[in-house]
Amino acid sequence: MRLLIADLVDGSLDEVDRRMTIVRLGQGVDSTGAFAPEALERVFKASDDFAAAIRAAGVSRTRFVATSAARDVSNRDQFFTGIALRFGVEPEIISGAEEAELTFTGATAGLAALHVPGPYLVADIGGGSTELVLGDVDGVIAAQSLDMGSVRMTERHITSDPTTPDELAAITKDVDALLDRCAVPIREARALIGVAGTVTSVAAVALRLPEYDRTAVHHARLTQAELRAATTWLTNSTRAERSAVPSIHPGRVDVIGAGALILQRLFDRMTVNDVIVSEHDILDGVALSLG
Repeated sequence: MRLLIADLVDGSLDEVDRRMTIVRLGQGVDSTGAFAPEALERVFKASDDFAAAIRAAGVSRTRFVATSAARDVSNRDQFFTGIALRFGVEPEIISGAEEAELTFTGATAGLAALHVPGPYLVADIGGGSTELVLGDVDGVIAAQSLDMGSVRMTERHITSDPTTPDELAAITKDVDALLDRCAVPIREARALIGVAGTVTSVAAVALRLPEYDRTAVHHARLTQAELRAATTWLTNSTRAERSAVPSIHPGRVDVIGAGALILQRLFDRMTVNDVIVSEHDILDGVALSLG
């Protein structure tokens, strides 16, 4: 769950506060079809903290966005009521098309100044799903949400520590099957832009940062060798070894290996030389939409 507070001036964002809390809202959803009670408790606790920050900043406009997964669970009303109570606005369940547009807008802002050629493929690897959005300077060309995420793949396949070769093979098979059926023509992209916590955490490991540093991660370019080395370590290390790395958020320690493998399998079927990492994503797109 993430928060962005920003001043919107002349169509650009001046960031005031950006924060993230691991809530694992997708815990068990793959098997139960409902948000777990303890997951909702974590969401509401984070919401209390975020709402306090919003009040302290004197925010004039607030938008709370959730993706379509929140529509499909059996206890969605409990989630909706808790959010509205804390933020004073109803959570918006956005369509896949709007999610793609907002993510693409946020992630690609600033790439023109870096002279990165399009089309761009923006990859948002979440806990339960991965959003792939292909677009260029004129906007989104194609987008799709795939049922593969770091939490989903971990819960489905990993029970060992460290992860066994058979478990990694099972994740690879699942991911490859979904990518094979993907309607987005990913090979048309000339640049791969990775956003959100899985990708930024993999970048921090690849860059060997002593602690997480947003400025070092934002617009970092991971080469094929750097990405493969980070993925290999993350998928073969023990939980204790990953926990000892300060740049990996404790909430991602259990699932980051599966997330890294998703990124690696996507990269391997593209004709790009590196992954461009962005700290800007759907949050930035949502904020810009209020202008």
